[in-house]
Amino acid sequence: MTGHASPRTASYGALPDQEGDLYLPAHSRAPVVCLLHGGFWRMPHGRDQMAAVAQDLVSRGYAVWNMEYRRLGVRTAGWPGTFDDVITGIDRLAQFVADGTDLDLDRVVVCGHSAGGHLALWAAAHRGRGQHREAGSAVRITAVVAQAPLADLVHAQDRGIGGTAVSELLGGTPSEHAGRYCAASPQALLPLGVPQLIVHGTADDVVPVEMARDYAKVARAAGDEVELRELPDTGHMEFLDPASAAHTVLTSWLGRLTSQTTPRHHPRAVAPH
Repeated sequence: MTGHASPRTASYGALPDQEGDLYLPAHSRAPVVCLLHGGFWRMPHGRDQMAAVAQDLVSRGYAVWNMEYRRLGVRTAGWPGTFDDVITGIDRLAQFVADGTDLDLDRVVVCGHSAGGHLALWAAAHRGRGQHREAGSAVRITAVVAQAPLADLVHAQDRGIGGTAVSELLGGTPSEHAGRYCAASPQALLPLGVPQLIVHGTADDVVPVEMARDYAKVARAAGDEVELRELPDTGHMEFLDPASAAHTVLTSWLGRLTSQTTPRHHPRAVAPH
């Protein structure tokens, strides 16, 4: 990584957690990577976890939007507040462009780690090209990277992954809130309709690699383009280190993806959302 980019902190709502840090590279019309941190959706884990990753990505020519969201421990967090924040935060990119920031909204990748990986996949279901995409959305997600994600919330709750984090997020168990689990779990929302990179360490003792394997199998059967990378001797937290092999997998995949998807060279007017 060369140099150090100073981010601009911007709000996407009135609440303290509804903000993020925008990093801009030197060149114009850069592809955008939205980062979503992990920590089982709980306080005090925050977007500072992803700051080193953001710095590395901006040095490679990406614009980076490192987002915060309401986390468990805040009264309005959980279902649906945390989920609303992710969508509203991603849509904030359209306002940046409307205000004159030169971003390429034809190339928007969402990348999340652990609980952030869950939110990244979930967001792609609502802002991607798949059958669940919401009409009239301001920003379309073109690809998603999920690092050690909680891709199946029913499975995670049943196995006690993260203790009671899943039931806290959704306000109860699958038997109590079956509809919420169907609406919140990426595996239940397949196909997403966008290219996906799922990366998981085989030595992960927090979120088992079997969850990634099961998700990739179901996603491919549903017709999605999914690359599953299993990393030997890799645990749960290596993804936060830009010097790690796990991070190299991310940057290599992003490089291939963005080189295959060329930006449009015409003015883009985006209405505020």
